[in-house]
Amino acid sequence: MKKLFNLGLALLALLFSNASMANNDPEFSAPVEGRWDLTVNMGGGRIAASWLEVRHSGVNCLTGRFVGDGGSARPISLVVFKEGKLSFHIPAQWEKTDKEMILEANYKDDQLEGTIQSTVGKTYTFTGVRAPKLIREKAPVWGTPIHLFNGKNLEGWMPLGKNNQWVVEKGILKSPQSGVNIRTNKTFNDFKLHIEFRYPKESNSGVYLRGRYEVQVEDSKGKDPLNIYLGGVYGFIDPLWMMAKEAGEWQSYDITLVGRLVTVVVNGKKVIESQPIPGVTGGALDANEGEPGPIMMQGDHGPIEYRNIIITPAK
Repeated sequence: MKKLFNLGLALLALLFSNASMANNDPEFSAPVEGRWDLTVNMGGGRIAASWLEVRHSGVNCLTGRFVGDGGSARPISLVVFKEGKLSFHIPAQWEKTDKEMILEANYKDDQLEGTIQSTVGKTYTFTGVRAPKLIREKAPVWGTPIHLFNGKNLEGWMPLGKNNQWVVEKGILKSPQSGVNIRTNKTFNDFKLHIEFRYPKESNSGVYLRGRYEVQVEDSKGKDPLNIYLGGVYGFIDPLWMMAKEAGEWQSYDITLVGRLVTVVVNGKKVIESQPIPGVTGGALDANEGEPGPIMMQGDHGPIEYRNIIITPAK
């Protein structure tokens, strides 16, 4: 029995020794671990925002999450990092194809530079920088509320495309059919936002905070409270409850964003409380998370109406 006990201790010591050696192996010191804001050159003068997270899983395995220029955050089962080169591949999200998206990058001076090979055969270049932590040392002091929409015209707003479909009718900001998104001319850092919306059956929109983090607007009554439905931070944070009303009814968001911490109230019910948003969501205007940004609403996913858009910025 004593010999077996001693053998067990020896095996444990060997396991811990191997684990320690693996953690100290330069190949798995993983300087690329963390969150990255990516700026992708899509060609034709178009720049898209993307996001990458790399983290340890076990002793010497790297996994992660990735957000492309659209869609939700997706898991990466294996991130390969060796001799200053990072790579991974993930299945297609939208296209019906067996091809995988492949990202390859060089890591140097704590930055990333590389290519993304899409599932439709196109290759894009990108650069990546560390995502800022956005930790606030003090609680915000709130300023004076600002009415972002005057109920009369598009003053203070910028449609993001040539063929603008946004109109103002009877005090309502409307997108009667799919078209371009729209954003405020002004930009904001930390704020409280009140906004009311109404959608027809099966329609979809979204409110982008600082132009980077989408709080989903979608016909979701009766669905599970998931981040892809009403009340969720798209692809990242599930709401606690599904508070959607019937399509065709006016509904409201009261959203507070301080640094990365977001609180979301849907129709008077708090469904997310002081949760950190990990990174930019699909469709973000840019990946410059450390900078102020506008309020943006989606107009490319179906008809939508907004009114009573009031922001209270932090001083």
